[in-house]
Amino acid sequence: MKKQKDIVKHSAANLEEAIKKIQELATANKRKFNESVDVAVNLGIDAKQSDQSVKGSVLLPHGSGKKVRVIVFAANEDQQKTALEAGAIFAGFEDLVAKIEGGFLDFDCCVATPDVMPKISKVAKKLGPRGLMPSPKNGTVTNDIKKAVTEAMKGKVDFKNDKAGTVHCMIGKVDFDAKNLLENLQMVVKAIKAAKPEAAKGKFLKEFFLSSTMGPSVQVAVESI
Repeated sequence: MKKQKDIVKHSAANLEEAIKKIQELATANKRKFNESVDVAVNLGIDAKQSDQSVKGSVLLPHGSGKKVRVIVFAANEDQQKTALEAGAIFAGFEDLVAKIEGGFLDFDCCVATPDVMPKISKVAKKLGPRGLMPSPKNGTVTNDIKKAVTEAMKGKVDFKNDKAGTVHCMIGKVDFDAKNLLENLQMVVKAIKAAKPEAAKGKFLKEFFLSSTMGPSVQVAVESI
């Protein structure tokens, strides 16, 4: 979430109004690039407790607007071929592990077949901190390589709470049609709500913000969500 000093006196009664305000602010600032639109949700969880973590993934109906570079860990040559045909930029196993150990990190998503997971754990320290480690929970550990790669490239986004109990997630670009941004956002909100841990008590969605990459945050009334 943006620091308090960056939350510039903007608020919205509902999601539609927030999206309109974000787009207006981005237009007024006239950036030289197409900014992303991000959501930050402060959750009513104790992030220190392992049974209160919130994470998952969601396929945005209108994509994220971001070109996603996918790599695939697979020992089977047919699966490697399937990955490349589906659009992965690199597919391999021990050679890919060695490539990452050598410093290769120019990608946005990793997919792996279940059988290779024990051996790619050796690069977990490189992938984990960047949120790139394949996980069954977000669908990136699977034998259905084609589906995983296709969904990642279409706009499948992952979310996970940070140490402060806040979830951040990209929902699209500022030049998207407002209706499409709204539908993407509604899908993300639905997924976050569905990921509520049983151990979490009290109000789950505490604060809700939208922002563009370089713009101020717009706080949305939680009661409207």
